[in-house]
Amino acid sequence: MEMNRRTVLAGMVAGSGLLLGGCSENPPTYGNVLRMGDWFTYNAQRVLIPRRALAREYGRGDITSTVAVGTVNPGNDHEPAFNPAAGPLWARLAANDFREWALEVVGAVARPGRFSLDALMRFKARTQITRHTCEEGWSAISEWTGVPLRAVLEHAGIKPSARFVKFETFDAQQDSIDMFDVLHPQTILAYGMNGARLPHGHGAPLRVRVETQLGYKSMKFLRRIVVTDHFDDGGKFGNIASGYSWFAGI
Repeated sequence: MEMNRRTVLAGMVAGSGLLLGGCSENPPTYGNVLRMGDWFTYNAQRVLIPRRALAREYGRGDITSTVAVGTVNPGNDHEPAFNPAAGPLWARLAANDFREWALEVVGAVARPGRFSLDALMRFKARTQITRHTCEEGWSAISEWTGVPLRAVLEHAGIKPSARFVKFETFDAQQDSIDMFDVLHPQTILAYGMNGARLPHGHGAPLRVRVETQLGYKSMKFLRRIVVTDHFDDGGKFGNIASGYSWFAGI
């Protein structure tokens, strides 16, 4: 039986109380006229899609060529998104094969600290072959290997007050997801791609994979994770300032 718009909206209201703890029936951009689409997609995914539903996973024979778009080399001052504050540091770390790189985890955690690549690889790994869906019209299927974000944050002692996780990168980008997506089993910190180390063009040494949202939410070149109990839009470095939706569920 076809579900009409009124039925969908009624289901959202009725189901809002069933959402995962730490989430509400409104995205943090609620009230912004230009972000009204966030409200509909946020509620549709949170209420109508079964909790913990997985994005489709594929076989190795389905893997396609994946184009590196955006900042290919955040250490190159000729790149459009070069960040003079962090780009040179990325270049120095890359020259040493990221042996001195570490992911900083701070904020609403009991044990803030830094995780080297070796430390992240000691966690139980997850490998998934998923489709990267781009808002600019291209998509590709790749294999990603990494550690579930949830495992790293639980190791750091995530506090009950935590509601959002913000990602900061070497190319001066910032974005965040709420706890619903943080805890999703397919949300991983990926250090491998297609059976090899994550290439520079795809975000080395570490990128997040948020398989339930459009590709730009899977931020590359991670340097810092901030766990927080309040929403931070990233200001001029955030995706909202660039015209993108905060929530981009698929």
